Amino acid sequence: MPKLTQRSVAALAAKESDYFVWDTLLPGFGVRVMPSGSKTYQVQYRRGARTRRASLGRHGTVSTEQARNKAREMLGQVAGGSDPIEEIALERMAQTMGDLCDRFLEIHVNVHLKPASARDYRAHIRNRIKPALGRFLIADLQRKDIANLHYRFKETPIQANRMLSVLSKMFNMAELWGLRPDGTNPCRHIPKFKENRRERFLTQAEIQRLGDVLLQVEQNRSETPHVTAAFRLLLLTGCRLMEIQTARWDYVTERGLELPDSKVGRRCIPLPSAARAILSTLPRTAGHPFIIEGKLPNAHITDLQHPWRRIREIAGLDDVRIHDLRHTYASIAVSGGMPIQMVGRLLGHTQLQTTLRYAHLADDPIRIAAEQNSATIFASLGTRPTRPGGSGKLRLVK
Repeated sequence: MPKLTQRSVAALAAKESDYFVWDTLLPGFGVRVMPSGSKTYQVQYRRGARTRRASLGRHGTVSTEQARNKAREMLGQVAGGSDPIEEIALERMAQTMGDLCDRFLEIHVNVHLKPASARDYRAHIRNRIKPALGRFLIADLQRKDIANLHYRFKETPIQANRMLSVLSKMFNMAELWGLRPDGTNPCRHIPKFKENRRERFLTQAEIQRLGDVLLQVEQNRSETPHVTAAFRLLLLTGCRLMEIQTARWDYVTERGLELPDSKVGRRCIPLPSAARAILSTLPRTAGHPFIIEGKLPNAHITDLQHPWRRIREIAGLDDVRIHDLRHTYASIAVSGGMPIQMVGRLLGHTQLQTTLRYAHLADDPIRIAAEQNSATIFASLGTRPTRPGGSGKLRLVK
């Protein structure tokens, strides 16, 4: 058949299986005949090592010349370097931000993220991103749209910045999946809000008070030995809550607490003698796999927040969170002169920037030493600093 025409296509007979008839006038243009007798016009071309084929409409609904013109247009785009069939498929696959959110959750979040991180991502998408951007076309979103959304949550800067990070990752994946051109992430160059991180460290007196209360609630049995042991271990190791809450006895080795998985992957946490002493005196149920036993058989404790609220109220530490025990561990290490890199390794930080939030605490012992040194020098000089008349100026007197 030298050329497809309206009449020649109409004369094609159905066979037991479908078959193609290609036009000799326009290579890549043809018709597919199904066993049912249905006939659809086709365009086909090669893109690299892949063959692309798409339907141009059913014979009788579109004419042969209409289909040929459409095929000629698409093949011209291919000659210019485009891939029109792939572009059509991508548009159908994820047209809106709502579609992208769903695909991002299914393919990336549910597969690659830790449970806690996945919960945070889902919350940002459910509560902020999808309601605000869900109906936008992926390709239409611009930096100003993202900047406006980020600004909308300025009253909660930490949450706003986390949302921006989630969006940025989502647009990176959109580029990877071919849903946006490379280098068009609209989150780029949007400045994050300054985060006033809450830093609460226990003083030595507060640690003593907490220790007294832990002993008290343990003796009067208002809290279980496993609950009190959990808080002591958190303070002695600087662990994250879930690292202690879900720790198993078979993780305890000569090297320390060897976690097969954590927020930062496989990790070995040193167990000092004080922590091992707590483990050695902790009641154990035969065959129970978890160190911090829960109420259900063979299960770890699932709620340490309520016991902590009761304990901190008795201790007069109402503003102290469980995570502040980890901050306290870090602050004591830094204030004692431990190098910041070593502190980061003890805490399981993957980035030095995370540990540097404690760096200013290293000034405390230096400030104390400077004060002691200057006092010795003043004593040798036989002088002392005074503020006469309550003025702000210092003077030296014999």
